Amino acid sequence: MIKKFIIISLLLFSNLSIATSLDVEEARVKKAENALPKVAQRYNTFMESLTESVKNSTTESQISQSVADLSHRLWQQAVRDVQSGSNDDRPLYWSRLTMRRALKQLSPNFKMLPWQREVLLRSVETATRGLNDVSFSEDSQIKILLTGFDPFFLDRDISQSNPSGLAALALDGHKFNVHGKQAQIETVMIPVRFKDFDDGMIESILTPVYRDNLADMVFTVSMGRSDFDLERFPGRNRSANAPDNLNVYTGATKRVPKAPMLNGSTLNGNEFIEFTLPVAAMQAVKGKWKVNDNANISTLKKGEFIAESLYQLRDETSVTGSGGGYLSNEISYRALRLMHQYHSNIPVGHIHTPRVKGHDPMLEAAIVQQIKKMVISAAKAY
Repeated sequence: MIKKFIIISLLLFSNLSIATSLDVEEARVKKAENALPKVAQRYNTFMESLTESVKNSTTESQISQSVADLSHRLWQQAVRDVQSGSNDDRPLYWSRLTMRRALKQLSPNFKMLPWQREVLLRSVETATRGLNDVSFSEDSQIKILLTGFDPFFLDRDISQSNPSGLAALALDGHKFNVHGKQAQIETVMIPVRFKDFDDGMIESILTPVYRDNLADMVFTVSMGRSDFDLERFPGRNRSANAPDNLNVYTGATKRVPKAPMLNGSTLNGNEFIEFTLPVAAMQAVKGKWKVNDNANISTLKKGEFIAESLYQLRDETSVTGSGGGYLSNEISYRALRLMHQYHSNIPVGHIHTPRVKGHDPMLEAAIVQQIKKMVISAAKAY
């Protein structure tokens, strides 16, 4: 028996336009097709099937089922390919955008209303991110949820990949034994878009996890610095003067940090939260890179320093958490904040991976293997 639950609502992804004009991410597809044809067009058979299905659809039900099925299959195919050794997260990212572009430009054999097209776009987002594919076996006694991110800063380098996304594809469904108990990892892929965070995407994913005890550990993963960093003190505020994948800037800077939003209101919470991962167990893993217990933060009053405790930070205003001032820090903060709201005490926290320039399959494979070892070591300490 498989225990399966859907951890995302169709109310999310409200940044997707009901218009048929392409957004910034979708408009990059053409550049990717020219610069990286083998990557961007790897799953062209899915695009061909989508085109045929849309053109032949005569009812809303028919096209909805076709899009949902193809989107789910795309996620599964990307998982299979990576687990067979491809070491590349980028084909999934670009194919998702290609599907969205096609749905904005193609017309079925019936009059499709704008809201119906919007539902199809949301269906693509949900299914191709694994968000309705989290399935734990009934005999899995330690359930682990791990999140990765899309590639980002693509206007700087269209070839950029993200080892955290590769890790999500590589580890989805992975099972292993811990002291006679079966552990299982399930994964999802997170967009690099501020509005999805502001609209409550992370809370929608994790609320059933904490509320219904659907997982025993939560790892959020993103690409970071030169080594592995376990981010001890995530901060509430944004401060990175950097765009998301829609080229949106929040206006936040290190001089003027800004709190994120949650469903139309300011995200309330402590300025800093402490993660709950088993640090010693994860640092004991041997690999190519060091694993740092990173407590380096900055505040408006004191500037940058290494924090020793939450008590030390009680009267401070966060500028950067140990995870920085961008979405990597924020996903960790939101995950921990929600955990405390539900009075959960499960291990939750963020892993920053070593940075990769462009795409380096050998280097990224080594990063994924070290992440895998760290997660297994943490599970053994659970």
